[in-house]
Amino acid sequence: MNKILVSALEPSANLHLKQVLNEWRIENGELRITGVFDKSLGEPMIDGNEFNVMGFLDVIPKIKLAKKAINELAELSKECDKVLLIDAPSFNLRLAKKIKEINPDIEIIYYILPKVWAWKRGRIKQVNKYIDKKAYIFPFEREYWDEGIYVGNPLLDEIKTFRDDKEYGNVAFLPGSRKSEIKNLMPVFRELRKKIDKKAFLVVPDIYKNKINEIYGNVSGFEIVYDARKALLKSDFAYICSGTATLEAAIIGTPFVLMYKARWIEYFIAKAVVDLKYVGLANIIFEKEGLGEFHKEYLQKFDIEKLIREMKNAKIQEYKENSQKLRKILKYGSAKNVINLITS
Repeated sequence: MNKILVSALEPSANLHLKQVLNEWRIENGELRITGVFDKSLGEPMIDGNEFNVMGFLDVIPKIKLAKKAINELAELSKECDKVLLIDAPSFNLRLAKKIKEINPDIEIIYYILPKVWAWKRGRIKQVNKYIDKKAYIFPFEREYWDEGIYVGNPLLDEIKTFRDDKEYGNVAFLPGSRKSEIKNLMPVFRELRKKIDKKAFLVVPDIYKNKINEIYGNVSGFEIVYDARKALLKSDFAYICSGTATLEAAIIGTPFVLMYKARWIEYFIAKAVVDLKYVGLANIIFEKEGLGEFHKEYLQKFDIEKLIREMKNAKIQEYKENSQKLRKILKYGSAKNVINLITS
């Protein structure tokens, strides 16, 4: 295997790519990659940070940058043996189409397929047309990808330590990665903080280290931490913005509630196009397995006293038991199986 063209734009995609590269190194030595990814992982043609934080690709406000990148990456595929696309369907499906137009014989592997079970079912046809190997990360997705393969879930590669039974006297607050999410949730988090007599961890992504006051506003009363998983392991409870962090907490076994607030027009549009009872991944998985609700979800409106009661009434042992059920459903990590897809 001489060189792989990789498209990993989002922070989470780069974390999953890192795990694949580490596993490859153990088994086969160094893997040569090019394309778009975080420069900490190698020498990309395009630094993934140019596309900013999560959420950029679904609206593509920098359409010229996206088009230019797709054209350049498609040309670059002519120098590569295979293509590995990770998540980000708004960008990666366009890239796959362009690659097949100019380099039809190259094999394209798509790792973390579009969430067609939530919205945009039309993407199934696009994936089937342009993608040679389809790798999904939730077992229930087999309903949508007849010719796909469940490769496992990347979080089971990345999370190896789970919540113990101790009380630490800490509460974690995770307001998300997007600036809009943080802006919407921080006032609520500050109100909660006033009524909690425990140490409060505020989890901040590395990219905002030098912009905390600008993005988060008043953070007095919070201890700033940059490692979400370490904070969750040492917390008795967590308030978490909707997203992958809720699944991380569920796997780790820390009690939490999901919280989300958007502009009302955005919320109503989302409700109209997304046909799901829950928004939290652990809840979606549990519902698909007939196991009921894993955790509580609070969307748009927040009753501070009710949220405090959720923390006070949380039972760590119950969450740990559900966490073990969740891990059994997900079965195993995905990195080795992705490598098998690349090499087969």
